[in-house]
Amino acid sequence: MIVALLIVVLFLSAALYTVFGIGMDMSALDMTAMRGMTDMPDPRAPGDWTAGHAILVVLMWWVMMVAMMLPGVSPTVLLYTALLRSGADAARVPAVSGAFVGGYLAVWAGFSAAAAGLQWFLEAQGLVSGTMMRLTDTAPGAVVLIAAGVYQFTRLKGACLTRCRSPAEFITRRRRPGIPGAFAMGLEHGTLCLGCCWFLMALLFVGGITNLFWIAGLAALVAVEKLTRFGDLTGRIAGAALIVWGGGVLAGMIG
Repeated sequence: MIVALLIVVLFLSAALYTVFGIGMDMSALDMTAMRGMTDMPDPRAPGDWTAGHAILVVLMWWVMMVAMMLPGVSPTVLLYTALLRSGADAARVPAVSGAFVGGYLAVWAGFSAAAAGLQWFLEAQGLVSGTMMRLTDTAPGAVVLIAAGVYQFTRLKGACLTRCRSPAEFITRRRRPGIPGAFAMGLEHGTLCLGCCWFLMALLFVGGITNLFWIAGLAALVAVEKLTRFGDLTGRIAGAALIVWGGGVLAGMIG
């Protein structure tokens, strides 16, 4: 119950931070409300980030990943916690479970730093809007849609997803003792989830990094893929839809 409560608190905190965009120029609510706009004036030159702004962007990505990925990993964390109660670490279950979650979220912290770096680079090249936080041209967006759709059908995606949605098997085979072992397990499980979902997260550059509709939609897709028996079918349908969508955009540009 302690671990479950901590997960709920962490998720709600991350979700509220994401919605209200604490520290950013505009909240996700403002960005979502202006989703129909192509761009708006930015007092900064493209890619002209201060160290403080860069830290805020990395934090924005990371907290958003926490809100999006935590529901999908919660069954694994709770199963791991239940098993800990009957093992050598029974006296320090919250600490060991916390180390597992910490390792998992550390992987997404690394992804967030890379995503923020890519955002800075694309903004400096004029490919991403500094204010709307999305690709400024439809052609690159269409390519990302198609690539993300194709990735849904790859063996790597399938292998990572299979292991991600089998928490009992993962814990049985990869279990390690103590807090360092739990952290290492979290790192490994987070890497598997990253292999499943990183291309889906790249779609945020298409719809808007802080667009709440895209955030909620992608989070729901990830949860359905991981937690339901319809996950494989849903993932393939989503992949096909992305390919058709991106292809349609390119065809419209050519026509």
